[in-house]
Amino acid sequence: MPSDFNQQIIDEFRANEGRVGGMFEGSPLVLLTTTGAKSGRSVTTPVMYLADGDRYVVIASNAGADNHPAWYHNLRATPEATAEIGTEEFGVKAEFVEGAERDQLYARMVAQAPGFAEYEAKTTRRIPVVALHRTSA
Repeated sequence: MPSDFNQQIIDEFRANEGRVGGMFEGSPLVLLTTTGAKSGRSVTTPVMYLADGDRYVVIASNAGADNHPAWYHNLRATPEATAEIGTEEFGVKAEFVEGAERDQLYARMVAQAPGFAEYEAKTTRRIPVVALHRTSA
């Protein structure tokens, strides 16, 4: 189950055609629905994204915590998921980006949302970058 904080964002997102206020106002958000790695249940999480051609890049920052977010572990176990952007819902498949491409995409996210630089500074783990490729309409 999403936290109360995440559930409020999810509800606001769905009620306002993908727009939310507060700390995420104006930020590109995707509702990412993954399959729980342990539970097997559908889990929806709001995540900021970076548009990159025909894919959507998400960062497993977990706000700089020393562990990866649950949605990242879920995608590792089952890379197929569902994304909601605006009023559109579609299937996606995760690609785990490494090396120089990972670094370039992370830097682009920092340029879009400077808080991601703080997240990187708060942890010693290498924050994963995941590209979501559309698989269905």
